[in-house]
Amino acid sequence: MRRLPGGPEQKRRARPDPTVAHRAVRVTAAACAGFYSFRYGFHQSVTATYALFGAVAVGALARVEGSARTRARTLLVTLPFAWVLICLGTVLAVHSWTAALGMAGVGFAVSFGSVGGPRLVGLANGLQLFYILPCFPPFAPDTLPQRLAGVTVGLLLLAAAELLLWPEPAPPDYRDRLARAARSLAQLADLAAAECADGRRATAPTGSHPTGPQAGRAPPAGGPAHDDAEEAKDAAARLDELRLSRIPVMERPAGPGAVDRALTHSGTVLHAIAADLQRVRRYSFPGGPSVQAAGLVAATAQALRAAAAGVRPGGPLPSAESIEARIAAFETARTSPAPTAPAAGGTADRAPGPDPPTGDGDRDHDHDHDHGRTAVARLVLGSAALNAAEGARFLTLTTRTARHAPPPPDDTPPDERPGPFWYAHEPAPMLWWRRISGNLTPLSVYFRNALRTAGALSAARLVAGALDLSHGFWVLLATLTLMRTSAADTRMTLRPALVGTAGGAAVTAVLLIAVGDHPVFYAAALPPMMLFAFAFGPVLGLAWAQGAFTVVVAMVFSQLAPASWRLAEARLVNVATGATIGIIAGLCAWPKGGGHDLRRRTGELLDRSADALRETVAVLTGTGPGQGALRRARHCALLTEALYAQYRSERHDPAEDGPDWQAAVRTGQHTVRRAEPLLVRIPPGGAATGPDGAAALVGRADQVAAAFRHQGAALRERAPAGTADHELAHARTALREARLIATRTPSDAAALYAVDVTLWLSGLLDDLERVNRGAPARPAPDGRAP
Repeated sequence: MRRLPGGPEQKRRARPDPTVAHRAVRVTAAACAGFYSFRYGFHQSVTATYALFGAVAVGALARVEGSARTRARTLLVTLPFAWVLICLGTVLAVHSWTAALGMAGVGFAVSFGSVGGPRLVGLANGLQLFYILPCFPPFAPDTLPQRLAGVTVGLLLLAAAELLLWPEPAPPDYRDRLARAARSLAQLADLAAAECADGRRATAPTGSHPTGPQAGRAPPAGGPAHDDAEEAKDAAARLDELRLSRIPVMERPAGPGAVDRALTHSGTVLHAIAADLQRVRRYSFPGGPSVQAAGLVAATAQALRAAAAGVRPGGPLPSAESIEARIAAFETARTSPAPTAPAAGGTADRAPGPDPPTGDGDRDHDHDHDHGRTAVARLVLGSAALNAAEGARFLTLTTRTARHAPPPPDDTPPDERPGPFWYAHEPAPMLWWRRISGNLTPLSVYFRNALRTAGALSAARLVAGALDLSHGFWVLLATLTLMRTSAADTRMTLRPALVGTAGGAAVTAVLLIAVGDHPVFYAAALPPMMLFAFAFGPVLGLAWAQGAFTVVVAMVFSQLAPASWRLAEARLVNVATGATIGIIAGLCAWPKGGGHDLRRRTGELLDRSADALRETVAVLTGTGPGQGALRRARHCALLTEALYAQYRSERHDPAEDGPDWQAAVRTGQHTVRRAEPLLVRIPPGGAATGPDGAAALVGRADQVAAAFRHQGAALRERAPAGTADHELAHARTALREARLIATRTPSDAAALYAVDVTLWLSGLLDDLERVNRGAPARPAPDGRAP
């Protein structure tokens, strides 16, 4: 048993998961049916080999996920690509160097195709194998029809098995996760609206810091406080389901199409809405009752429920007209100089104006302080409610895009285009080209992994040809299946792979010597052995999987031609050669994997985000034009997300985990996603309350940007947690002063827009603070305690 770092000792599973077992049955049935039909029914060895190989390559060595119908449809779509690759491998097998050149091109193209989403990632190994097998001698182009027929039959049998043998239901869809999170946030919005209307709160929401007379007061036993806390916990849990680490790889909406982009956008928007609703709850008591804000938050809840119902195909398509009308009415009301009718408790629901004159003395000073605090809370309450509603509007539009509805007009300022829904206006080929061209850089993990794979496989093909290794495709198969994204991970797979292969080779040698040339025995033993390899191999570990697969391969080839114990020796030599080439390739190309670059790339993301927020404030205050900083930050965020996904798949020392990388990536996402609605809602220069006010707001944005850059430098330099706390505190103080100053300015649109921008900057500081929250404090480089 293996002890996980920092966790209790875990017992190894004794039996495979039913899903794995059922899949093993389907692959075994399809492979054996095709193989036996052609080998013993039609006496066509080549066709039999490719029929078995086609079913195993896609069914066992690749990953095809989804419902039974989805998997069958994927297999049928894969078939034309398999034909092309088999033809290419057959033609280029004329020389070792032509086969190696073709392997480099195919290896790069197929691996780089992973930018197209998780389905292509799962199919990559299978597609590579469709070229690998025919690119080895004998060079026999006359057998091409038999090869194509065999692969066709193998994939068709596997597709039929997917539909007929234990058809699996569709796995949980990302849309279901979005719907649950949206419904949970709608309940939280209902609670926030009630608290906002009453001007009181039964309990403090998670992460809030109540102030005023009720701070620290315990809720009544058996009262609504428990339900309130449960609502907040449920919303947090539903949002946590949207984290990358909680979503299986094949369920992630990571494709370049508009639907996947809209679903990903929806998840980011839901996190932003949750933060805004928490601010509404936090400031509902100190800000006093606000009927207008309560109505807007209630409309937000309705929009969230509509989006939750409409995100699934077949549900009612949500409309943004209602929430847009409520947002427009709220903005008109909050900039109106006339107060509205008193709210519950006798407090007028009005936009804050200048402070009334006060006398001298401590009593008047306390009154001034309390009034300023109330006015600040009221400003933040209205701005947070507006931000939540804007988030609900964006969620409605992303939901409509995910349902192929007509795209919304792009009302982003020309200097800051493309806007937040740029992907809804682009045709699918252009979206694919944007994704491909954006990743044609060494900064992209897709590009780097494709180069590593192409180099390793082409080198393996050259070595196998130069050494004239029998069954040389095993070399490439070992390189392909054992190579990882870091040299350390590849090296760790070498030992169990060699131990398992050696054990399987020993069993094979004994079996071949004891049984001899009796194909009937191997034909009878192949199905149960194949079933064991595919069902129990993934459960028992790499050594067992390699050993069992070695025996399976020997049983197959013993039915095609007489074999001796030398077959087991060839298998062991080829696996060792392939694994060694994989290690060498890993050492030569980015050996430290994603973990090494994550600090540098995340630091760069924070720097890009600092540029983006600084430029956004310049546009909103009219002090500078847009120069594409938001677009560059968006691109950097995409590259960092892919790198973080690779980091999650690698082994790494928990002591080196450092900060919350997911929080760091999300900080960059929120910088872009929260800037987009501001640029849509606030006209250029609309947040300027005069030259001095604009300069002051830009100065505070500079302080927030400095905190971002300092945190980015701390990540790159592996500085102790809390290194950027001074800059964070300094920026927070400046933003608090900005809100207090805003309460003493006339309640015109510019002043309120300035408060909206200030609240956005405060939210970014909250995100930035979470990067090191909970991170272990390590000694400084000079040995001093942080």
